Amino acid sequence: MSPSHSFFLLSSLLLLFSILHTPPDAASSPTKLVDKICKRTSNYTFCVESLYSDSRTSEADQYTLAFIAVRLAYVNANTTRDHISQLLQYRKPLEICIRGYKLAVSALEKAYNDLNSETFFELADLASQAAAGADDCEAVFQGNRSRPLGNRNKDLKGLCEICGIIGKLFTGL
Repeated sequence: MSPSHSFFLLSSLLLLFSILHTPPDAASSPTKLVDKICKRTSNYTFCVESLYSDSRTSEADQYTLAFIAVRLAYVNANTTRDHISQLLQYRKPLEICIRGYKLAVSALEKAYNDLNSETFFELADLASQAAAGADDCEAVFQGNRSRPLGNRNKDLKGLCEICGIIGKLFTGL
């Protein structure tokens, strides 16, 4: 096993563990801000568990939560892009997925810049652009039983939805 493949495997396992391992009381008693954000998502439980995978969430303000959400989406998009690169040797449709995830990673990098500049105006749109990469990838496998990236696409869309909702809080939408 090559060092890059080992690193990818370890990174993927750590991401999966961090998303799935939530402190027992986090999901049952999220902060008011987390509750406000997650109630606006399509999957409340996923939102709470994802945000609480970062130890800073329980004390986080809106700004810190935005960084947490963008980081989670960025790590997801980055590791999925790398995972797709590994799968490309097996399936041609994944070439579309890698392009979509490259765009997602680029949009999320711009989202970081938007947060760092404290303008916040583009955060929601950039999150939407990143989610579109997952949509494009998922569309390639419509009609197929096998959806090798189905869960990853779903997770990126959920994380981007969280980013978008937080971004709208900044702009008053």
